[in-house]
Amino acid sequence: MKVRTLSAGVVVVRREGNAWRCLLLRAFQYWDSPKGQVEPGEKPIEAAVREVREETGIRELNFFLGHEYMETGPYARGKVARYYLAETPGKHVVLGVNPDLGRPEHQEYRWVSFRRARQLASPRVQRVLEWAEQRLRQAGADAAQASGDHGRSAGAGRS
Repeated sequence: MKVRTLSAGVVVVRREGNAWRCLLLRAFQYWDSPKGQVEPGEKPIEAAVREVREETGIRELNFFLGHEYMETGPYARGKVARYYLAETPGKHVVLGVNPDLGRPEHQEYRWVSFRRARQLASPRVQRVLEWAEQRLRQAGADAAQASGDHGRSAGAGRS
């Protein structure tokens, strides 16, 4: 039986005008959201918040849709990644130094549109980005309905 290793991370987004930007980090040629392994005794949401703080310096996260998440299928010898969705107000990022490496784990970061993010990301991460974008659209549609704006909008199902 293969042991499942759980990583947890956050699709970090911020508003820029009327559009959403999401944060991607690059390690070698791979682009992904901040994430890392869940430590023993740690809840996945706690690990996700810790990883964002360690990898980006971002401390203010608003999980405005609650603690909904999406998990990837197994990859890299049974690893599964769980992603949450949260908004941050700022765009300042500081790539943290990994104590085991003595340097930042990531070489670059970018705040990009979801369209650009999907172009940069692997298929595994593309599915997560699609989920996050759908949830943001659904949240916008729900807010519009609550305020009495019943215009047409693209919707997404709950996960």
